[in-house]
Amino acid sequence: MRPNRPLFPNRLLSILVLAGALCAGDALAWSAEGHRIVGHIAEAGLTPAARAEIDRLLAGEADPTLAGIAAWADELRETDPEAAKTSARWHYVNFQGRCEFQPALDCPGNDCVVGAINRHYLMLAQRGRPDDERREALKFLVHFVGDAHQPLHAGPRDDAGGNRYQVSLRGKGSNLHRIWDGTILERRGLESGAHAARLLAQAPLPADPTLRSQTPALDWALESCRLVEDGRVYPSAGRHVIDDAFLDARLPLAEQRLRQAGARLAAMLNHALAPPTTP
Repeated sequence: MRPNRPLFPNRLLSILVLAGALCAGDALAWSAEGHRIVGHIAEAGLTPAARAEIDRLLAGEADPTLAGIAAWADELRETDPEAAKTSARWHYVNFQGRCEFQPALDCPGNDCVVGAINRHYLMLAQRGRPDDERREALKFLVHFVGDAHQPLHAGPRDDAGGNRYQVSLRGKGSNLHRIWDGTILERRGLESGAHAARLLAQAPLPADPTLRSQTPALDWALESCRLVEDGRVYPSAGRHVIDDAFLDARLPLAEQRLRQAGARLAAMLNHALAPPTTP
């Protein structure tokens, strides 16, 4: 599906800024498997033109697919600590106690997931840029679209995106961020390809108004924020002991966010990599 207008006009660079207070060392969103699920879903929605350009840019990668590079931005912590430090704030946004956008307060310097999506989309779409820059932009973009859809990467609470919300599951300690990153998705017992295939076999998602928005990435972050605000992410009544019923109750929401992330990523890549139009 192609949006009716560019997803990220240049003029949005100055207004699409959000940020937060996550501890950089704990700012993972979705497990590697979760990010690969998003990549698999996006692959299924690519146009031939987008697929061809992605294949060209990723030639030489160990796994030259969107799923194969989906966790790259997190893997930088091991492979390139300096790059990981530079990009740490790009993975998330914390709204300041409310699901509203106040640029100067929420994200000085535009260093947050929405600003990062915007910048890397524009870099990827510029055919005149060197391939290595566009390849890196593609890798970041695939990852950050997934991040924006993990509810705890765009929340209004002052608990480092659930990293400081301690929980006990089956008698073992954890935190809510880690539970959402992967523990919930593990309930299916499927590897990423099979999990994505299961989600792709479901009825199509409803029409997506965010793809007609001038600020879609901001819309996606606000969706995540409102899921937290509406009580669909945290245990009820401030509880800290959770069980399998808690995981199962939230699995459909986690999978919905993965489906949305994959479909929206495909639309974004199709738009960025559409063949140049002839004047």
